[in-house]
Amino acid sequence: MLVPTDTELVVSIQNGQSDSETALYEKYSARVYYLALKETRSQHDAEDVRAETFLRVLQAVRGNQIRSAHSLGSFVLGVTHNVLRELYARRRQVGDVIPAEDNLLAIPSHEQIYLDQEIRSAIQRTIGRLKPREQLVLRLLIYEELPSEEVARRLAIAPERVRLVKSRALKHFREIHSRLKGTSNKRS
Repeated sequence: MLVPTDTELVVSIQNGQSDSETALYEKYSARVYYLALKETRSQHDAEDVRAETFLRVLQAVRGNQIRSAHSLGSFVLGVTHNVLRELYARRRQVGDVIPAEDNLLAIPSHEQIYLDQEIRSAIQRTIGRLKPREQLVLRLLIYEELPSEEVARRLAIAPERVRLVKSRALKHFREIHSRLKGTSNKRS
């Protein structure tokens, strides 16, 4: 199968062909990931940068905001650099504004009364595995009960990123919960 040119990709994406979006991702995904990995030295951050990059690139292509379709590769890498700059700027901003001790999710004391020790320690282990940004997103969503759009605005990230972070964190919680249910069933 022939790999479409950048111009063909842009035109077909603008015409609503979702298979071209997949082809765009497959063509540039590795480059974006390795650039982000080189800069961030974190697989998790590199995946986040890649996802955010392609979200923005697809929005720009669909919105006919690309000046030159034949230089799509340069555009993709330019967006990647912008996403990386914004990531570092947000970290500096959040680091200056939010004290480190507030960056951790804590279980409120009234909840500690009702949770048994095993569940509490499992939740704390799960929270400890999350990146500080994920912890902050969850704190804003769960404890401050802010809508996803407000969390995205405050952290200067796309609402889709908030949903992705929430989804990842909840996946960890579900895994722990199912393991704990399996343990309690064995005891019965």
